Amino acid sequence: MRHLVNLIAPAGIMAAGLFFSAATSWAVPEFARKTKKECSFCHPPDSWQLTEAGKYYRAHKYSLEGYKPKTPDKQAQHNEGK
Repeated sequence: MRHLVNLIAPAGIMAAGLFFSAATSWAVPEFARKTKKECSFCHPPDSWQLTEAGKYYRAHKYSLEGYKPKTPDKQAQHNEGK
């Protein structure tokens, strides 16, 4: 029985740490409903990473107010300068 407790306690501590971690953020369908945007607006296909729009949304208190997407021409010019 003591061996079982020695295995469960660390797992419980790790789970609680992940649950209460301020750095952990989860995408939720509520964001899509609120912004009236598809998930792919803030996330690339098959990824939990953020697009520029997603980073803006997170950095601006979960609002897209004032967000102006880069036009393809400006994006291409920006990438050429690197």
